[in-house]
Amino acid sequence: MSVRLNETNTIVDRMVNFFVEHEDLRTKSWFLSNAPGPLFTILAAYLYFCLYAGPRYMRDRKPFELKNTLLVYNAVQVLLSLVLFYEGYKGGWGGHYSYKCQPVPYATDPISMRMAGAVWLYYIAKITELLDTVFFVLRKKQRQISFLHLYHHTLMPVCAFIGVKYFAGGHGTLLGFINSFIHIIMYAYYLLSAMGPKVQKYLWWKKYITILQIVQFLIIFAHTLQIQFQPSCNFPKSIAALLTFNAGLFTYMFSSFYVHNYKKEAAAQAKLTAKKE
Repeated sequence: MSVRLNETNTIVDRMVNFFVEHEDLRTKSWFLSNAPGPLFTILAAYLYFCLYAGPRYMRDRKPFELKNTLLVYNAVQVLLSLVLFYEGYKGGWGGHYSYKCQPVPYATDPISMRMAGAVWLYYIAKITELLDTVFFVLRKKQRQISFLHLYHHTLMPVCAFIGVKYFAGGHGTLLGFINSFIHIIMYAYYLLSAMGPKVQKYLWWKKYITILQIVQFLIIFAHTLQIQFQPSCNFPKSIAALLTFNAGLFTYMFSSFYVHNYKKEAAAQAKLTAKKE
């Protein structure tokens, strides 16, 4: 019994030591970056509003249009994603970083700090994106609030916080770099869609955004998995494994979403067309 207790204590001690040793002192004083409490409070309020308070408030009310709000919000997200992609490129992935193995540079030189700043800004962006769901609730678009949507929007700020707190740079930042590029396209689509029916009829490329998201996670899956086969790579293999697992899970979930919403829908449409003929 005492042996098992000692083993448990050893594992806990190792985990605590790991996170203490890897704490990024450069970002410790940055807004919402020191402790997880504020973030978890925001996420708890987000889930409470989107799952309970919001739908209850809107139950006997007409949906809000929010056209101007959505135009401004989506335009800001496009600009934010452009900045993040540019900063990720200049801060590492445009030539300074190795795609094979990139340890976290805890240095304070301008390039390293530029990537750290980009990681923090990405974290803030993931928090602002919680408004996606809030707007769905206020517009009574409950069909859009799927388990995948809530899981994705809740988990990404947590992952981004871990990045800011412990790994503000290095191998894991490729996810944010690619994700920012895809979000330029995605929020541009939402921006155009918010302009009304006259523009919406030309937006034929929504499903390709989902395909890009799937490709994104496949790239991250392979990119982080390779770390396990490089004994000399000084990027934490446990973190790489978590990123690999998360990328694999999202690949499955987004692929299922694609099949359900586009493949089955196309098959149903084809059957309907055949019956009419």
